[in-house]
Amino acid sequence: MKERNEYRFVIDAFSPDTMPMSRLAEYMGELARLLGRSDQVHFVRLEAGSTVLVQTVEPEAMPEINERIQSLAHVNPHDDVFRAFSVLNRYLADDNATGTLHESGGAEVIRFPGCERTAPVTFGAFNQLGVLDGVLIRIGGRDDTVPVHLRDGDRIHLCNATRGMARRLAVHLYGPTLRVQGDGRWERDADGDWVMKRFNITNFEQLDDAPLGQVAQRLRDVDGSGWKDIENPAEELRHLRGIEEAH
Repeated sequence: MKERNEYRFVIDAFSPDTMPMSRLAEYMGELARLLGRSDQVHFVRLEAGSTVLVQTVEPEAMPEINERIQSLAHVNPHDDVFRAFSVLNRYLADDNATGTLHESGGAEVIRFPGCERTAPVTFGAFNQLGVLDGVLIRIGGRDDTVPVHLRDGDRIHLCNATRGMARRLAVHLYGPTLRVQGDGRWERDADGDWVMKRFNITNFEQLDDAPLGQVAQRLRDVDGSGWKDIENPAEELRHLRGIEEAH
């Protein structure tokens, strides 16, 4: 039977006696997201000598976890791995600490610069025309500028509109997906991500939520469109929309 591999995450700012439990939980959560394969990664103990989180990895999971860790050295690392690395780095910076991840033999596999990292280049807020898609889930207010909330998957876009635009939008509450145009104000946060601070809606259109198969049939019914000659119009529409088939 193969032995489990061990990873040790070292935080140099605390000892186990001074590490707040809630903060420890935050570090553990992001470390689990960094490694992946949560069903085969197990926390085993907390060691002294700074704060050292020790976890073991089942042998079957090691190839995938090694690949995830190594991706951090690439130009385009895995999105979820880089996101977890960035969050851990931010935690360490906030705690005035640095961190390291070591494998079983003691070799350092990841260094987290934390408080030693170079501050990211920041830009002041700026205005830019743009578009947002979403379902109207809330509208209303007492002022001349009316709050408008659009749901786009798990994201909520917080927008504003004039009273006249709000009246036009209101009939679509909890209705079809809308595409709104307007003037947004953006700024970049400490992690280098662009964050929308304000979006004033100036116009909108209703998007067609019909299934791809129904849209494809409409196109085939148009004389001279050329869609009758396409063997799989639904697949062609997915390609045009940039939608990959699920495997």
